[in-house]
Amino acid sequence: MHLILGFLTSVLTILYMLDRLGVDLGGLNPFAWARRRRFRKKYEGDPIYAVEDPMEIAALLVTGMARADGDITAEQKQAIEHAFMSTFSLSDKDAHQLLIASTHLLGATQVIHTQLEGLLKRTGDTFTRTQAESILGMVSELYSDALSEEQRLLKAMIRERLPVSDGPNTEWSR
Repeated sequence: MHLILGFLTSVLTILYMLDRLGVDLGGLNPFAWARRRRFRKKYEGDPIYAVEDPMEIAALLVTGMARADGDITAEQKQAIEHAFMSTFSLSDKDAHQLLIASTHLLGATQVIHTQLEGLLKRTGDTFTRTQAESILGMVSELYSDALSEEQRLLKAMIRERLPVSDGPNTEWSR
């Protein structure tokens, strides 16, 4: 017993002396370490995965379909904004801001498929049947003619991942 007390006293003395010398011992706290690790994962992660509003996710999906082949043309921008205004009941300014935010969050065209697939895996169950049908309707309406291979894959992934179960919120709201 006296050996254990002597050992603990020695460790405590060493830690106290290191603290007095200015050595940061905060790394030894497992709770602080876990908190810093959680924050680092959130801070360094892709911001698209922090989106939780179904309307913003729908906007990301629709905009991602347009960005799959490269930059969005002016006609595509107008068509997407009009779809946002009619589907989400937004003003012209709000629809434009939603398109800009979605375009900014999507980033490089090489990773759009991966980003949208991860986003739908994480948040696919937050959509109601009406919202899922609305998203599929927007995608079908906007991208009915000549689809590229990437757009065809994205459209199939969206159809596959969206649920058909009813939830509490059946309409789009801001």
